[in-house]
Amino acid sequence: MRDGVDVPGDSLRLIVMDRVPWGTPTILERARAEAFGGNAYKDMVVRLRLRQAFGRLIRQEGDHGAFVILDPRLATRFTTAFPPGIRVDRVGLAEAVDLVKTVAR
Repeated sequence: MRDGVDVPGDSLRLIVMDRVPWGTPTILERARAEAFGGNAYKDMVVRLRLRQAFGRLIRQEGDHGAFVILDPRLATRFTTAFPPGIRVDRVGLAEAVDLVKTVAR
């Protein structure tokens, strides 16, 4: 979803991610983290992945929709991946469903 998908306008109004986009713990990923700052590198990668996924939803000024992450492990420090002025709500699943019904119309 983050890579190569371009759905313009009202055709895309909802993105749901089931988890925080952490890197896969491979030998290469561990070597990159060690070479580029450890946890700071890992955090940067997560922010970039979130920003790219969010950018698929909001492409132009008039676009709107809901971006939902179902993983409760989303740390507050990752919310800086979103543009200024974007409202971030931490809610339970039932409330998230109700919010999406109103936002993604």
